[in-house]
Order: sequence, then C-alpha cells, then structure tokens
Amino acid sequence: MQIYHFFRLESHLLLESSTMSTTDTIAAIATPPGEGGVGIVRISGSNVWKIADEIFQCLELPSSKEGGTFVFGKITDTSGEEIDEGLCLIFRSPKSYTGEDTVEIQGHGGTVVLKKILRRALDAGARMAEPGEFTKRAFLNGKMDLVQAEAVADLIHARSDRAAKAAVEQLEGGLSKQFNALYDGLVETAADIETTLDFVEDELPDDVFPNLGKKLDQSFQTLENLLDTWDEGRLLREGARVVIMGRPNAGKSTLFNALLGSERAIVTELAGTTRDVLEEGLVLDGIPLRILDTAGLREAECEIEREGIRRARAHSEVADIAVYLIDSSQPVSEEDAEHLSKLYPSRTVVVLNKADRKITDNRYPITNSQPVEASLINGAGLSEIKAAIAAKLEAGVDFHAPVHAVISERHRNLLVAARVELAAACEMLSGFEDETVALAAEHLRDALESLGQVTGRTYHNELLDNIFSRFCIGK
Repeated sequence: MQIYHFFRLESHLLLESSTMSTTDTIAAIATPPGEGGVGIVRISGSNVWKIADEIFQCLELPSSKEGGTFVFGKITDTSGEEIDEGLCLIFRSPKSYTGEDTVEIQGHGGTVVLKKILRRALDAGARMAEPGEFTKRAFLNGKMDLVQAEAVADLIHARSDRAAKAAVEQLEGGLSKQFNALYDGLVETAADIETTLDFVEDELPDDVFPNLGKKLDQSFQTLENLLDTWDEGRLLREGARVVIMGRPNAGKSTLFNALLGSERAIVTELAGTTRDVLEEGLVLDGIPLRILDTAGLREAECEIEREGIRRARAHSEVADIAVYLIDSSQPVSEEDAEHLSKLYPSRTVVVLNKADRKITDNRYPITNSQPVEASLINGAGLSEIKAAIAAKLEAGVDFHAPVHAVISERHRNLLVAARVELAAACEMLSGFEDETVALAAEHLRDALESLGQVTGRTYHNELLDNIFSRFCIGK
C-alpha cells in the first residue's frame, strides 16, 4: 500500500509537499437520469480540447475560446449527423472544478440523447469516469481537501435544510479550518518536543515541559470539541431511527400514517394486521427521521407474526427514539410494563392513545417522563407527539443554534484514534525523562498520521477509493 504524506517527522519535523497529476481524459453524464429540460455531459483532462473540437460544431472552435465563456452549436456523430444542439461551457485550468481543462456540454435532458453525447465523447478519446472521479481529481489537484470533498456528497444527499446548510459550511472550509488548526498546533508541539531531544536535560529551562504539556492539553480539548459534534452529524447525515412500538391495536399504524400525512400502513380493528416492518422518511424540525411501524408485541402463534415481533424488538434495540403506544381505553397491561422496562427512558416517548375513552383509574407503568395523551383517530395529540420526539432528539444537541459543520463517522474514527495517541503522549511527556519524551514524540507522530487522513494531508490510495467510490458517476 503506497502512502502519500504531506509531512515527514524525523529528528525534527519538516514539511513536504506532494503533487499528483493525471493525463487521461474522463467523461460522464453529470445530471440525474430521466427526462429534463437540460442534461450535461462533463469532460475533463489533457485531451479535452481535441475531443470538444471534434464533437461540437460551432462558428468558433471550443479550443479557441477563453475560460468562463460558452459557445452555441451542434453535437455531431462520427458521420457528421446531428445528435443534438446546445451549449459548450469552457473552463480552463486551474479555474475549473477539477483544476484541469474542462468542458460541459449542455444538451436537452433525456436518457437517449445524453447517452449518445457521452458515447460520442468516449469514441473521440475520453474514457468513462469512475464514481466521484471528478471530485477526486479536484482533491489531487489541490482544489479542495478531503473534508470539503465529502461535503459535496453530503450536500447531494442532504435530506433537510439544516443538513444542506451544514454541508455548505463544510464545503466552504468551516470544518477544515478547525482540523487544520488542530493539526498545525500539534505539528508545532511535536517539533518542539523533537528539539528537546537534542539537549541535555539540565540545559533546558524548567518551564519547557510544563508549557509543552499545556499545549497538548489545549489540543486535546480542541479534539474533544470536534468529537462532540458527532451525534449531530450522524443525525443530519443518516437520519434518526424512530421505532413505533406497542401491543396490537394500540394505534401504531394510525400514528405512522398521521406522521407521514398519507395512508401508508393498513389500519384495521383486526389485531396483528402489521406483520413486517414498514419504513418511511420524514423531516421533523430540520432533523431527517426514519419512521418504522412494527408488529404488535404479544405472544403469537403465527410464525410470520412471531418473526415480525422479533424484528420489532431488534429495531427497538438500535433505535434513536422508541415511541411506545398504550391503549388507554383498556385496563393496564402487565405486558406494557414489561416492554417499557426494557426501553431506555431517555430515548422513549410514551403515548396514551384513545384518550377520549381513557379509563381514569388506570395506573400506567411510566416513570421516565410525562406521557403524551392522544386520540389519533381524530388527530388529537399529534403535534404534542412530534414535539416530544424532537425534544428527545435534541437532548444535548441544540438544533436551533446556528448551523455549523459537523464531523462524519470517518472523521470520528480517525479522531478517536488520534485521541488515544494524544492521551498517551500527554502521559509520556509528564515524565520529563529522555526515554518518555521520545515515546511522547512517537505517539504524536501517530496522532498526526490519523489527523492527516481527515483532510488528506496524509492519504493512501485505499482511503481515496473508499471515499470517492460512494459518489455518483459524474461528480
């Protein structure tokens, strides 16, 4: 495995730059499949002008135009027959998305036309781009770091306004600045520690190691602050899993439909109607949710229903929020008490449904929080249930604060690895002995290795392949 470093640590810490270049020309459809007013084929690389001049017929050759301009013309096949007419946008290196010479041919949207234009570009000498390869080239050509590159995918996949705004801030470098400040601070501290190894201990001022320790403590706190954004980042990117649970006929499917605003689940008076898990997406207070309707919890004889109940319990174990419904028109059930005892109070919203027919002398097995009373058949209590779900999700995460860039799972894993090494470095440095100081420097090298992989200051091919393979082709 070949590893590319943007830094090198020896007896002193030095900076080393690395540049990557590609020579082939890639092409791909850059707009979603299906019908549309406009479709785009993007072509980027060293041979782009030859290809553009060959396939795009206009009064002025694309290769003769300045960057930031466009020409109108016709896209033709090898025989000169017209495929489509449209625009050719000119982007000259380095002022393009990839940092290379690039053209974007805009034709009419539609699968057949765009595939013909793409095929023509491939016949003229381009090759099919791999998923995320345009953005990968942007990274390799220094147009963005890995954190910003991942923000491109986050923006494309954003399922709420807040998630989109967080991705934009990350794309603009908000998160990169924090990582770079942490990295640069550790580089400086590491260089200072390396320097102390060249001196006899008695020759060093008494405050050298205490000051270095303070710097490491500050870096450690900065790292912890970044890790604290993980929960919010996970919710924004992946969505919160909200599982609706309860005994048969408690109103689970009615709530599921009410939250979605559509008749997604079948609702009948027959117990055990829902056998499998139904899942749909919903955005609540800027938080994307994955709402799951599950089978009623009971002792069932039917093997299919038993499997549905098993799945319901399995989903509840990994849920961010469990919404547990109780039929308050019936005497309190010991089964409800048993099921509730297995749920985490901080992640559970209890709903007393059918409150219009509530039995007043019932004592419900609820100790974690005030339950929500509802009569879902009439729509009563729905807004209160939504508010209760949002409140549970926002515990410890202020979703009403200004939007900020937040770390992803990849960032978190690398930060956790760096935290382990940084903690070890702090411990070693406290010894003030040559041997332990040398070990502290070694742990800092490892911490910087992990941090460097976050933004791409240190990377290997497998890392890039893993990141950019998740992108769509054409981006």
